[in-house]
Amino acid sequence: MAKGVFIVGTDTDVGKTIVTAGLMYVLRSNGYNATYFKAALSGGLEVDNKLIPGDTKLVSEVSNLKEGYENTTAYLYKTPVSPHLAAKLENNPIDLDVIKEKYSYLKENYDYIIAEGSGGIVCPLIDDERGLYILENLIKDLNMSVIIVARAELGTINHTVLTVKYIETLGIKIKGIIINNYEKNLLCDDNINMIKKLTKVSIIGKLKNIKDLNNNMIEAIRINADKAFSARKIIKYMEYL
Repeated sequence: MAKGVFIVGTDTDVGKTIVTAGLMYVLRSNGYNATYFKAALSGGLEVDNKLIPGDTKLVSEVSNLKEGYENTTAYLYKTPVSPHLAAKLENNPIDLDVIKEKYSYLKENYDYIIAEGSGGIVCPLIDDERGLYILENLIKDLNMSVIIVARAELGTINHTVLTVKYIETLGIKIKGIIINNYEKNLLCDDNINMIKKLTKVSIIGKLKNIKDLNNNMIEAIRINADKAFSARKIIKYMEYL
């Protein structure tokens, strides 16, 4: 039976994909049969006249995951907006059955799944005549616990505490918080201490700031992930699906 965890961010561009790539790399480089999953990705990249999921591409390259993008990313949109709006603009509505089919396929073929959300916990996925369906609904439907990715810098206390408190009201289990873009300085360390005091949630990893994401990014993520995470601990944060 597969085990997994869902990665959510305090907001957009907090670094969920880089953190997820790092977690996936540590698992797969240590021999674990792990895969990535993203229900909906907007802002896809055009490469050789073909639309590809940039986040999925990065995670796959960092972790040497060979699974087809069509299986790890259920819905792909070109427009860089929230998935519910991209679906309307591109006339490609999200079908939850398709998401669940892709997810079931991965559960059958992998021992571990790291799912990544789109935006924050209240990111809308569907908003049409069927009603409103947001990321929290998907996490519940997939019966997953979450790890929260937060920034290290100024403003993170408010974003992180609000995210934690909201998720707690949903009854979704929080396995811990990972700090992205961490630097060893007074601001970052004090932010982390305040987050721990205010939320009572464990900080389970600190991924150092990668200065130049355009210069050998894949190797930089691998090196930093090896320092920040251990495969044994990542597995401990997962639950049976």
